[in-house]
Amino acid sequence: MSESSEPAEHPEQPEEPVEVQQFGPAPTQPQPTSWSASPAWPSQPPTPPGRRESRGLTAGPVVTIALVTAIISGSLSAAAVASLLRPTGGTLNEPTGTNVSQVHIDESSAVITAVAQVKPAVVTIASTSSSGVLGGANGVGSGVIFDANGWILTNKHVVNGADQLEVTLNDSRVFPARLYGIDTLTDLAIVKIDATGLPVAPIGSSDDLEVGQLAIAIGNPLGTFENTVTTGVVSGLGRQIRAGNATSQSSEQLNNLIQTDAAINPGNSGGPLINSAGQVIGINTAVSQDAQGIGFAIPINVASPIMKLALAGKPVARPWIGVYYTPVTRQLAADKHLAAENGVLIGAAANGAPGVFPGSPAEAAGLKEGDQIVSVDGVQIDATHDLGTLVLPHLPGDKVVLHVLRDGKALDITVTLGTLPANP
Repeated sequence: MSESSEPAEHPEQPEEPVEVQQFGPAPTQPQPTSWSASPAWPSQPPTPPGRRESRGLTAGPVVTIALVTAIISGSLSAAAVASLLRPTGGTLNEPTGTNVSQVHIDESSAVITAVAQVKPAVVTIASTSSSGVLGGANGVGSGVIFDANGWILTNKHVVNGADQLEVTLNDSRVFPARLYGIDTLTDLAIVKIDATGLPVAPIGSSDDLEVGQLAIAIGNPLGTFENTVTTGVVSGLGRQIRAGNATSQSSEQLNNLIQTDAAINPGNSGGPLINSAGQVIGINTAVSQDAQGIGFAIPINVASPIMKLALAGKPVARPWIGVYYTPVTRQLAADKHLAAENGVLIGAAANGAPGVFPGSPAEAAGLKEGDQIVSVDGVQIDATHDLGTLVLPHLPGDKVVLHVLRDGKALDITVTLGTLPANP
């Protein structure tokens, strides 16, 4: 059973790396799946020896990377083929238009219309680093304008560690940019340019996505092919992966991701994933290095809180409780003789760290190892509403009421959320 975490802590995997448990080969097979995104400057401590993850465009030319296999990822739409019958007179019957043909026409129109709404707000972000692990490295990624006054959402690994940023708009104008804030929870960042009256991408919702619905990715693959559009579907929801840079010097777990088979290539990082209505539903962040048609995007509703903070002129911050926990399943409830078959169970991390962080809001509120948290502000924690998802919309300083089961007793514990540290 792998441990999960809410926005407060390091996720722990006591038995296997997340990507092996969720997406990779069986534990007895030698090669786990690795994930990659680009470009990337390490933002986490070095990955322990033996890890086999990779991610990113790093130093050197954009084209010469280990992610060329990702270039062929994605799915190709096959056009419907009409049977042409040759009658007795020897002339061919022209297709009269079938339901299948009409579906393809409608879908194409939807894609064209959706892209037209978002493409003007998609930008290219060039980053330069003259120091650090990747001294002298240049990288290229994508971003999306979410406010007309120059506010841009992108990936953290596109801009983190850069000494200089430059944004190229869809209309070819170029602006120097500054990094407004780095997200301590996800692979997201906010970039600001001094401009007004910019085109803005419509922001949708990722709460009600359905597997199989149309998904469209827009970005600048390889930093060369601006405004490339690829299409696919939402292949999965709530995915967890461990992504690292191409040199395997750093890695981080990314939770609650949208999986899509729309082709996401190096340079697409930070660009939007949109729906058929032309609304942004996610930010493209990673692709599988070992497979085709497996890409990932951060849901836009995860990004919304930090976007609102930026527009309000507040620092980018995430709420923090400060516990390690394991999601409760029916089997775990039976094995541990728990009072409920849902919620999360607070327990020590695989590395021996205590289940409740010392000095954390959880400790201040009186939470203990062995506590089973079953709801947040009256909303039940289950497979589709995990603890992190329910806490995420809040800001540091907000109070939440946790319904807790402890030694056969039910307790309501109020926690004042803290600020998630960069390296908890």
